[in-house]
Amino acid sequence: MEKKATDLYIQKFSFWEHLSDEERKFLNDHTHPVKFAKGEMVQSGSDRCAGVMLVKKGRLRTYTLSSDGREVTLYRIEECDVGVMSASCALQSVTFHVLIEAEEDTEVLLTESDAFRRLANENVYVRCFGYEKASERLSEMLWKLQQVLFLSADQRLALFLSGESEKTGKEELHLTHEQIAKYMGSAREVVSRLLKYFSQEGIVEVRRGAIRIKDKNRLHQMAEG
Repeated sequence: MEKKATDLYIQKFSFWEHLSDEERKFLNDHTHPVKFAKGEMVQSGSDRCAGVMLVKKGRLRTYTLSSDGREVTLYRIEECDVGVMSASCALQSVTFHVLIEAEEDTEVLLTESDAFRRLANENVYVRCFGYEKASERLSEMLWKLQQVLFLSADQRLALFLSGESEKTGKEELHLTHEQIAKYMGSAREVVSRLLKYFSQEGIVEVRRGAIRIKDKNRLHQMAEG
């Protein structure tokens, strides 16, 4: 594997220092660079799990489908982040299957599921790393479920816009109503109606393909309920 990739593993895989030389070679031999085009499905519900993914560039969206076919975004795997739910078959007792798509052109280092399972079975540090990451993702998914079940649509939208602004450090978000609906697990019509209301209240300014936050304090108040 190229040195830069190995350096990323040293940074992001806490178990690296606890691997033997043989285990490091095994990990390198069973890890490959993979590219996904924007909108490409990385893993669908019927697929065998893809493997453990370290995102070098781009972003992946992990989601599930409601009974009426609505997409509910569970979490996103950002640049330099690790996705283990895409290799749930490599971890015993983790059987939750998700759908994953590339939100933009994305490059990942993909460790084969069978290889990661073997390392996890033989090395407790690898196994702990896998379950720790899975636990973090499951916590994110539980928070998303709580939002869908217990928060009003306007509160969820305010939370989402606030979170995106904090994450990007920008007051203007380049998102369509359809994208926001997928993130929230709502309908586009609901998002459009709420954004119109937010705009009338002077909280945001809505333009084609973009939303500018005008009143952060009011938005935070709405998010808190």
